[in-house]
Amino acid sequence: MRDTNREIQELLVDYADALRDGCIPTYLSSLTREEAQRIASSREFSDAAEIVRILNSVGFADKAVTPNVSLFTSRVDAKITSRLKKAKALSKDKYAVRLPKT
Repeated sequence: MRDTNREIQELLVDYADALRDGCIPTYLSSLTREEAQRIASSREFSDAAEIVRILNSVGFADKAVTPNVSLFTSRVDAKITSRLKKAKALSKDKYAVRLPKT
């Protein structure tokens, strides 16, 4: 059975593990009401959690993947070009019908 009366230091260690593993929701659901209230009111936990987040982001910075939007941009550009061509073709057809042939 897990310890339901964890100290702030133990809660911080568990938070750091959850942050590293990407399972913060599981960590939050594991908290008892009393633990959650202690975390919310603890300046020590707040400061330490901020340091953990910074260290985690530094530690995994080289593994972070930034989204590549070039494919999205090229598809949007192609769609705009296609719509412009269709609009020009429709406007040429419209004017061609209105002009009398001589």
